Amino acid sequence: EVQLVESGGGLVQAGGSLRLSCAASGFSFGDYAIGWFRQVPGKEREGVSCIRSSDGNTNYTDSVKGRFTISRDNAKNTMYLQMNSLKPEDTAVYYCKAVHSIVPAFHYWGQGTQVTVSS
Repeated sequence: EVQLVESGGGLVQAGGSLRLSCAASGFSFGDYAIGWFRQVPGKEREGVSCIRSSDGNTNYTDSVKGRFTISRDNAKNTMYLQMNSLKPEDTAVYYCKAVHSIVPAFHYWGQGTQVTVSS
């Protein structure tokens, strides 16, 4: 069974940090690009960051550059999102996603984890 299980969300004050984890199972994690998305009620899900499987190249949406860091540990089948200097506008449900590097039709989502940043 394919699973992506997120953890690490919670409530934090502005300026604080959280680290999200996403544990993968049931598929060949190393063959997949991975990414983090977030969604606020009433708004579309937006991409936050992604990392390729081939060369580890990373991308970030402008609003999190310099504050968030995406990483992966293929030995542990786990991806991470280190979030520093959090702002109230970072409040959202965060989702991890895995997309096959060659066949993007093969993709999986996690269930989401709530991140709330208080001012």
